[in-house]
Amino acid sequence: MEIKILGISASPIKDGNTDHFLKEALNAAKEKQGVVTEMVSLAKRDIRDCKHCNWCLTKQKTGRYCAIEDDVYEIYPKIEEADGLLLATPVYLGRLSGYLASFLDRLRVFMEGNFFRGRLKDKVGGSLAVAWSRHGGIETALLSINYAFLILEMVIVSATSYGALYGSGGLSSFQGSGKIDAQDKLMVLKDDLGLKGARALAGRMVEMAMIIKAGKEVLKK
Repeated sequence: MEIKILGISASPIKDGNTDHFLKEALNAAKEKQGVVTEMVSLAKRDIRDCKHCNWCLTKQKTGRYCAIEDDVYEIYPKIEEADGLLLATPVYLGRLSGYLASFLDRLRVFMEGNFFRGRLKDKVGGSLAVAWSRHGGIETALLSINYAFLILEMVIVSATSYGALYGSGGLSSFQGSGKIDAQDKLMVLKDDLGLKGARALAGRMVEMAMIIKAGKEVLKK
């Protein structure tokens, strides 16, 4: 059985803390037999806001998801093909990034679209967030992502033994104190507990995706 996990980093900083936190999770998933992973960064991509034109309600057809033809278009098929979607965001003002908010709004094509409606149902969703300070909004950012998963009828997983109850959180300063090493641009890689959580979350995603896929095969018979 092959399981595909798609990771999307919604940081404006290419190859920064959020990207590497996501990579840790995807590497853990890839260690499982039969798992294929892919990572997409939203940095420097043209991700426009949903304009609520309702085009998707009546005009979708094969290969035509949305009236806005920007860089989200090349990501739509990857999401459709994936068994699990792992979303990672930096936390700035106690919430998910603007990049991710815009991207999630554009997934409305899978909720309201006349052709693609329901295509994310039963896929597994996992959320990751990286914050500078310990109480900097990791949980509210994770919850924002999870609410989107619920609306899209996805199955949410967690790894609650590692400090973040709604996904996994990493800290990009010394123990979340706000103190940094100016020479180290990837301090999240020193957050051992956060990294364990990211890896555990990815493992749980693979486990649940396998359960769902195997269950659907049984129901077909």
